[in-house]
Amino acid sequence: MLRQLFFIFLIAVSVNIFAQDYLYKNDKFTLYSNGVKEGKFESKVISPQKMVSNYSDAFEQGFSRFVRFKFCINGEDNENPSGNDHTFYLNPIDGKQTTSIYKFGAMEESEDPVDEESAPIEFGQKIVVKLRLDMSEVFNSFGKMGHFKTNTGSIIKKDQFRFVSVSGGTPPLNWTFSNDNTDEMFIMKDDDNDNIYELDITFKKEAVRKLEDNFFVWELVKNTNGLPKYSSDIPIVEALYNLSLEEMLFDIREDGAFMAGLKWEGVWTRDISYSIILSLAAVNPDASKASLMAKVKDGMIIQDTGTGGSWPVSTDRMVWALAAWEIFKVTGDMDWLRSSYNIIKKTAEYDSFNIFDNKTTLVCGESSFLDWREQTYPRWMDPKDIYTSKNLGTNAVHYRVYTILDEMAELLGEAKTGYAEVASEIKEGVNNYLWSDKHQYFGQYLYGRNNLALSERAEALGTALMVLYNGSKKDVKLTETLPVTDYGVPCIFPQIPNMPNYHNNGIWPFVVSYYTWAAVKENNTKAVEHGLASIFRAAGLFLTNKENMVANNGNCLGTEINSDRQLWSVAGNLAAVYRVLFGMEFKSDKLEFNPLVPKTYQSVHKLKDFKYRNALLDITVEGYGNAISEFMVDGKSSNEYYIPGDLNGKHTITIRLNGNDGFGKINLVNTVFAPETPGVNCNGELIEWKKIDNAKEYHIYKNGKYFASTVRNSYGILTATGISEYQVMSIDKDGNSSFLSEPVYSNFVSENVLKYSVSQDESYITLSRDKNTIVTIDVEIAEDGKYYADFCYANGNGPINTDNKCAIRTLYVDDKLAGTVVLAQRGTNLWDNWGYSNTLCLDLKKGNHQFKLEFNKLNQNMNIDVNKALLKHVRVYPKNQ
Repeated sequence: MLRQLFFIFLIAVSVNIFAQDYLYKNDKFTLYSNGVKEGKFESKVISPQKMVSNYSDAFEQGFSRFVRFKFCINGEDNENPSGNDHTFYLNPIDGKQTTSIYKFGAMEESEDPVDEESAPIEFGQKIVVKLRLDMSEVFNSFGKMGHFKTNTGSIIKKDQFRFVSVSGGTPPLNWTFSNDNTDEMFIMKDDDNDNIYELDITFKKEAVRKLEDNFFVWELVKNTNGLPKYSSDIPIVEALYNLSLEEMLFDIREDGAFMAGLKWEGVWTRDISYSIILSLAAVNPDASKASLMAKVKDGMIIQDTGTGGSWPVSTDRMVWALAAWEIFKVTGDMDWLRSSYNIIKKTAEYDSFNIFDNKTTLVCGESSFLDWREQTYPRWMDPKDIYTSKNLGTNAVHYRVYTILDEMAELLGEAKTGYAEVASEIKEGVNNYLWSDKHQYFGQYLYGRNNLALSERAEALGTALMVLYNGSKKDVKLTETLPVTDYGVPCIFPQIPNMPNYHNNGIWPFVVSYYTWAAVKENNTKAVEHGLASIFRAAGLFLTNKENMVANNGNCLGTEINSDRQLWSVAGNLAAVYRVLFGMEFKSDKLEFNPLVPKTYQSVHKLKDFKYRNALLDITVEGYGNAISEFMVDGKSSNEYYIPGDLNGKHTITIRLNGNDGFGKINLVNTVFAPETPGVNCNGELIEWKKIDNAKEYHIYKNGKYFASTVRNSYGILTATGISEYQVMSIDKDGNSSFLSEPVYSNFVSENVLKYSVSQDESYITLSRDKNTIVTIDVEIAEDGKYYADFCYANGNGPINTDNKCAIRTLYVDDKLAGTVVLAQRGTNLWDNWGYSNTLCLDLKKGNHQFKLEFNKLNQNMNIDVNKALLKHVRVYPKNQ
């Protein structure tokens, strides 16, 4: 009884245990020097090696009573488009629950109610749910037509059906889709052959940390000796630094490379690279090297599996180069410089051949890191459209790659072969094509089909990279204009409606870290305060470096997938110390310091035993401010705020700051959802669409340019001027815009569209590494002009959303290079799912031309062994003049 009374008293006065002054405060939470307070939740620092938190959602193993899920034929994500999930609410009776009978492909949500008065589910409690699915419509379609077409457009033939399974968001369910490893799938059974499939799933609410007096506990268990030691008078920064060092050690695999996080044991190119750049090169260069070399094959950087079969639809593998360069700058290892230079140089050769767009001087391909296509692209965009897009973050990476190649070549005495010029061209392209005058920041990408327009959504990571690598030519502080919310900077803004939380309506701590680092470079103290608060608030309440959180409530529960000790979140937390409070900037020949310490973080910040090349440093930063007032090395003042790369032995560095505070500003906004994207039809001389909720008006685009506006649901078009491309955008009362609709075409009729078969004897031919490696097609053009050409193909080597078997070919017209043709994956074993490749714009004269589709040695994909597609015909039609 006394213990209970004491605990009640402790909770009642718990706010009094926080330090009197706070580091940061807004309407949602307060970050104290020794804890976090957010409504009824709080975390507290007990010591530099121990913290406690009662933020229960973070410690329930992703457990959510509101279960979202999908059914999957043959293990693939093929039931409904993203955002159209089934749901039920966990509300058991005597530990059991039976759902209503769902229908495969039903678009409505479950009618199972959320009972606010339902009994709480205790830790350790098991719930056995019988999930039921009616597959009658699928099998009826098998009987009538021999196949079933899902709401995602996938076609499953009767003889292809193997099983139906379920994927979802509450453990043990997960959102991993695969048709290979059935041992890890939740496969449903129809034991009585009535087409009603059933599966018993056991849900269990488990605590992932020990409890002490209703508080969850983190306590250091790993030995961090040999790693840099941080200390200050701000306990929460010190404790979270130690937590992050420990999580970094937990993330090292047996082979010495970094895994991506607790749930992700693989070594992923973008994850490890962004992590190495932030801080891991500095704190653990050996594991960083091992990680990068695990992502090299045939002397080239491996693109992670991705949309349409990976590269060249996904094209951000070059972030590896930024990480390799960071390792060299930290270590000064010339052998590493030579080997990594050769890898980057070879990879750049393949990229320059396949993904550069000469018109815009930008690289093509998917958003860097934002690799779940529905989360940041309009639903209508398929892999060929994503390949054609030009993304801010991906171009920022490639711009930086060529400045690095230029520096590497100089250090190695190599011929530069125009690297600096390529970097300059990409920079010009970004500033010319991706800048939004309306918002005063860069838009996320150019997108469309034959004609590209700018998506003016903000994209946080790409914006930060443009700042950090001097990619912006605009006289604007981008950390002042980029939208941020109370809990941090969201990946994109505004959000996409009716889309689950992940990249959409998501905050990723590592992205916040890049934003905060960029704010240091722009001398934006307000943005640094906001960024540090976002990083420390999340890690402090969750007692781990989570993968992501929901943008509008800061919760780690409610995103599609989440993981503890996510590597790049770990690296971002360490970067808050190294890059911000100590202002470290590694150069090829020195280590520079430019700290930015907000006034509330005023302290004596100490970093002991920090290894830099052949030197061991004890570094102290005193006071607060945005500039250095005194810089001393071994007690001697210096007007140059760096140490040379050839420094040896043990040294002390003391930095005193100028006491200035309050510079800069942030663009604080509420979480906003844009209106839905219209679905447009072309009916003769009229384009029309259904009314969009919350839309005030609609903007009409013709051939990628704004053309007209209307408040109606239709618009008359002229059809006498050749083939034209039309799109529609919905605008709400606050001026927020949807994505542009999928293009529709006027005058797209047989006399304007010519099709030339690739085979006289068969309906298609097979392309592979050793079959039909050169295909020639004779094309006759009636008059001079610009024409579009694309290829009708099928690629059943894998699903749309993952794998690495994108087929690639090169088109030559009259023996002149015309461009790369991307034949992306369209679904596993769906060899009768025909579609068109990316389009190439050709300048053709009247008369006969020879099209030659060739498997070039530079068309090697990430799988290497499988580079296969079926080809029907080439389609040629005039470009609107």
